[in-house]
Amino acid sequence: MRLNDIEYPKDLKRVPVGELQAIADELRDYIIDTLATHPGHLASSLGAVELAVALHYVFDTPDDKLVWDVGHQAYAHKILTGRREAFHTIRTYGGISGFPKMAESEYDAFGTGHSSTSISAALGMATASKLQGNTQRSHIAVIGDGALSGGEAFEALNNVGDSKANLLVILNDNGISIDKAVGGLNGYLTRITSSRRYNKLKEQVWRKLDGSDGGRRHDHSIGFFQKLTSTAKTAALGGSNLFESLGIRYFGPVDGHDLPQLVDMLQRLKELEGPKLLHIVTTKGKGLRQAEQNPIAYHAPGRYDIRTGNQVSTQDTDTPPKYQEVFGRTIIELAEQNPAIVGITPAMATGCSLNLMMEQMPDRTFDVGIAEQHAVTFAAGLAAGGMLPFCNIYSSFAQRAYDQMIHDVALQRLPVVICLDRAGLVGDDGPTHHGLFDLAALRPIPNLTICAPMDEHELRNMMFTAQLPDGGPWVIRYPRGLSEHADWQSPFERVEVGRGRCLCEGNGEVAIVTLGTVGNDALRVARETGAAVYDMRFLKPMDTGLLDKIASKGYRRIVTVEDGVRAGGFGEAVVDYFAEHHPAVAANVKILAIPDEFVTHGPVAQLKHDCHIDAEAIARALAI
Repeated sequence: MRLNDIEYPKDLKRVPVGELQAIADELRDYIIDTLATHPGHLASSLGAVELAVALHYVFDTPDDKLVWDVGHQAYAHKILTGRREAFHTIRTYGGISGFPKMAESEYDAFGTGHSSTSISAALGMATASKLQGNTQRSHIAVIGDGALSGGEAFEALNNVGDSKANLLVILNDNGISIDKAVGGLNGYLTRITSSRRYNKLKEQVWRKLDGSDGGRRHDHSIGFFQKLTSTAKTAALGGSNLFESLGIRYFGPVDGHDLPQLVDMLQRLKELEGPKLLHIVTTKGKGLRQAEQNPIAYHAPGRYDIRTGNQVSTQDTDTPPKYQEVFGRTIIELAEQNPAIVGITPAMATGCSLNLMMEQMPDRTFDVGIAEQHAVTFAAGLAAGGMLPFCNIYSSFAQRAYDQMIHDVALQRLPVVICLDRAGLVGDDGPTHHGLFDLAALRPIPNLTICAPMDEHELRNMMFTAQLPDGGPWVIRYPRGLSEHADWQSPFERVEVGRGRCLCEGNGEVAIVTLGTVGNDALRVARETGAAVYDMRFLKPMDTGLLDKIASKGYRRIVTVEDGVRAGGFGEAVVDYFAEHHPAVAANVKILAIPDEFVTHGPVAQLKHDCHIDAEAIARALAI
């Protein structure tokens, strides 16, 4: 049987166990071939091919519930569950999602995209099944060693052990999240997987159970295996197992690319009731040499040459740098001048370019793992101790640290600079990753300075201003991708806090009021329409003096533009001010913002068009 003969897991189950590896090899090649020209999350999915095959072979999905944490590793799962023909459309506009999505397939038991949610969700499903009298259904949560460091995963494990739920947690341990896994948990898992004494004892136990050493196979092999390996772990590792201490039976580590062993182990665990954890060890990027050697770069490598595996560069020397690179190089410049500056990221060092500072100033740069809440309060503690932390978090991930921003930073007026990377529409990663809620969420919080640069020069100047004495807590938001100018390294200039600017006087008929990089679209429209353009730069404090000036001009139409949600956002803040102080002007304001709906995945230009915040929509709003 070939991969083309497998449409759903029921087809896979007809394959003899001995032939499953051939299917897995073909599946891995299919992913490599497709993603070469249709970019996506490559390395994670290559490492989980055998696991996806084994899970769908052993368990009765979709009745058995399978939850993939984050979802970066779920491409093989998608191909095996009715989406092989559509796989080339992954992460493209109108195509299938790059993450598990309940509305897309009944095999996607839970929608994912952010990390560390799988155990909580699967435990909820297991509890629901128990309450409904279904005791035969299996529930499986697949979580990576990076995602396991997230606080929610620890909270869930604590609950799982006490619940006695029929839940299997599979720990896919490859030593990598997006960047290299860090922290005490990673060290603990490394000790388990690298202990020669423990693994020698474990292999002896397996041979005894399988009868491969001439011995008799134990009738209750799983229980016997657990008892013997538990003793081995205690002897080899010098203490009790973390998971067993929480009341979760632990098995492993096992080779996550040994399909017969995986199938055998899963079949045995399927019959074992209660909470249990299977620790598998895999290679991120398995099957593509460059991805195995550099799994960070090949996490989402973009296009690559199918013959060589080498990444294909689409950027020339005249292309502006990404905002991420501007941030990474600017913080180094500032840190060289200001010894109090430190950098913090929750597992996104390469993505946000803080890795550049890590290379030059390792003692002043901290990757705290996938732990956004901890990152912000850790930054607050550093600030309370006299340092000046720049905490860089992707906008959509920062939602997890909302309480910490309020309680630990803003309330105490601590000088923490929170840089929200990937703010606005992020493109192909879709609704789980769009940074659309930060402006509306942060606007009500006292003591915060909230700003959005229009280009890379403004980003540098805002970072420079934020680190000056008595700055208090700042939030600087900027988008993913290329900035506006190739000559990005401008001299630092202090920005007057809460002061906007007029970019274009116009003909006095209409005006555009913007915040952030959407101002560049406004300038392009102004050249065609004669509109005035005002860049507010700060959501908080807002330049009410500039708003008074705008109100005095007598514009027939004022259009506000932002790349965040309308409800509670920038446009509503402008209208609120006009309604209180210039009520006649408020009636002439048109707000362009993200509507009250989740935005799909696709090219940013297309999504801006769909959300009516692009240049065409601005021109249309001015003409009304």
